[in-house]
Amino acid sequence: MTNTFKAVVAGTGSYLPEKILTNKDLEKSLDTTDVWITERTGISERRIAADGESASTMAAKAGKQALEAGGISPDDVDLIIVCTSSPDVLFPSTACFVQNELQAFNCAAYDISAVCSGFVFGLSIVEQYLKNGRYENILLIGSEVNSRIVDWTDRSTCILFGDGAGALLLKRVEQENPLGILSTHIYSDGRLSDLICVPGGIGRTGVNKQDIDDKKYFIKMSGNATFKVAVKRMTDVIREALEFNELSMEEVGLLVPHQANQRIINAVAERLNYPMEKVFMNIHKYGNTSGASIPIGINEAKRSGRIQPGDTSVLGVVGAGLTWGSAVIKW
Repeated sequence: MTNTFKAVVAGTGSYLPEKILTNKDLEKSLDTTDVWITERTGISERRIAADGESASTMAAKAGKQALEAGGISPDDVDLIIVCTSSPDVLFPSTACFVQNELQAFNCAAYDISAVCSGFVFGLSIVEQYLKNGRYENILLIGSEVNSRIVDWTDRSTCILFGDGAGALLLKRVEQENPLGILSTHIYSDGRLSDLICVPGGIGRTGVNKQDIDDKKYFIKMSGNATFKVAVKRMTDVIREALEFNELSMEEVGLLVPHQANQRIINAVAERLNYPMEKVFMNIHKYGNTSGASIPIGINEAKRSGRIQPGDTSVLGVVGAGLTWGSAVIKW
């Protein structure tokens, strides 16, 4: 079937909790320093969800902002997808809680889980729904409360992560429209699933005391191995997206990479021979917000003028799974 439609970004939004946890704060409870964290990660501070805040409450605030920016009512939303690896509960889906909060009752709602890559994976799903004409307005949200699933005594992981949510409202337009999502590219390699994971059992063994005592319900990561894989996979998938669209890096107005580690971002930009001044960065303020990282970045770039009408942006991400992906958007 020939697609007669495409997806354009009609509105953006984000939400960050008020509480700021700085590196200086972490010095009080961990064997670490502000200098050590900054030099190795690029992170100076991160946001921490307050009591009563969760993936769904943050997602709803980001989603409401995106709907307002796009000028549509919650009644006009056809589908809500929430990308999260820190859902409110095991089930029902966080997206159903968001639907209720937004009072968007004319749509379906569900979650996807691809951790840091979740939003780009979600974008690939939305692209297909809109291209084939199935829906007209889709709200895609990435929302994470990583602070609830990190071991605050483990300096190798807890310094990296923060909380937040970002959202895009995507709308169906005619294929002839030059704007919109030009392509998405996603991959997984389950052989590398142990590089980043929360190993505690749920469906496999059931929640059990031994896993709790061993802190297996918190994020575990092999830092050095992850760094090497992340740089290669993100670079390769960005190059694939450029080749698919017959673009050069010189034609890209802004690269919006997943904000996992500044050294990863620097290495990717160097391999692509792309100037750092054209790379969007907010990792110093928020740390790694996993599935929320890309949409928070897009919203801030749009609202600050880093993305202008007619610009082409490229997204790139690597996450647990192992998962990775890229997307090209014409604004």
